[in-house]
Amino acid sequence: MAFWEARTTKKNNSAPTATHRAQELAASSGGVLRAACEQADLRGVRNVNAYAGKEAASFGEPSVMNTDLTDKTLEELEQTVLAFQQKKYLARYIFSFIHAKGVRQISQLSPLSKAFRRQLTEQGYYICQLNSVTTLEDPDGTVKYLFQLADGNRIEAVLLNESGRRTACVSTQVGCAMNCSFCATARVRLRRNLTAGEIVDQVNTIEQDRCRISNVVYMGMGEPLLNYDAVLKSVRILNHPDGKQIGVRHITVSTCGIAPAIRQLATEDIRPRLAISLNAPTDALRTRLMPVNAKYPLAALLQAVHSYQIRTRQRVTFEYVMIDGINDKSQHARALVERLRPVHCNVNLIEHNPHPGCKFVSSSVQRIGQFAEILTSAGVETTVRLRMGRKINAACGQLGADWRDG
Repeated sequence: MAFWEARTTKKNNSAPTATHRAQELAASSGGVLRAACEQADLRGVRNVNAYAGKEAASFGEPSVMNTDLTDKTLEELEQTVLAFQQKKYLARYIFSFIHAKGVRQISQLSPLSKAFRRQLTEQGYYICQLNSVTTLEDPDGTVKYLFQLADGNRIEAVLLNESGRRTACVSTQVGCAMNCSFCATARVRLRRNLTAGEIVDQVNTIEQDRCRISNVVYMGMGEPLLNYDAVLKSVRILNHPDGKQIGVRHITVSTCGIAPAIRQLATEDIRPRLAISLNAPTDALRTRLMPVNAKYPLAALLQAVHSYQIRTRQRVTFEYVMIDGINDKSQHARALVERLRPVHCNVNLIEHNPHPGCKFVSSSVQRIGQFAEILTSAGVETTVRLRMGRKINAACGQLGADWRDG
């Protein structure tokens, strides 16, 4: 999915090499390549982690020491600082220098003594730095980034400029296992989850390259709720008052509909906005477009949304990609009204964006307008989203469209 709108210390006497970091990241990915639909019964968010191919008990924790300072919350940094027998308050300096001041090297953490900085480096600590391989800019102001990770994997992120908002659309996984038929990212096989540090550093890198970010949407490559812990951790880091201070109401997590994780999200102490990629009003059609619907059909998904709203009192956004002759007829609109009648929500209608190998085409502007009129007449708040970044394959469903090797 892409956004369419605007503990233990381990001795290591050398600085981390690219190989060292790649081994660390590979360990954190666990068996993510066994993801998709192996698990037959998901009754809670801990099992969602198993669905992504990991042990539920560890819930995605790396099996080797995590030495990326960007990946650590303030509390985790405090434990790291104390492990070096340093003053606890230094952790706040580390956190703010990385996330508020944009420092990218341990040597630049000036409040720390030179000896402590040297210790951190010798013990293998580092500050995440994504390698920006290419940057493409659309005439509409949208910018797409291709980042290379320490282990050689690649992801894409997008900067959208609209009406004074500067929104970073970030990826949460390398590839995606959801196999949505209208999405280019579905062709990029799932390799692993991103760490919270890698998610946050997409925002850090875009800010350093362009401008201050006001909004963050988790609508890039991957299914965010199948990387649950890292996503929520990154939200906490981005929202923290000693960091970027991005308000939680300016952060949106989009999901294809992982019902147990939606319920779990309602219990968290920090809750970003929730968006759900719906795209069809019936199970038969939605399963055709989105195979995840076979696991979580509409009744189960909407029941999870109901439980979420009882607890949070928050409105949910439903995303609906308009595909010519497939899901854009009047009867689809009327069926959607009935499906959403009990839900406090708004609907975003999005033109389908083309990409190589996809047989679908977008609904006409007239058809989208007629569809929207049926929804609004029935009292469903509806917005037709502008197509942004289409010329550089940065629009909804286009991330990964430029890749030849999957």
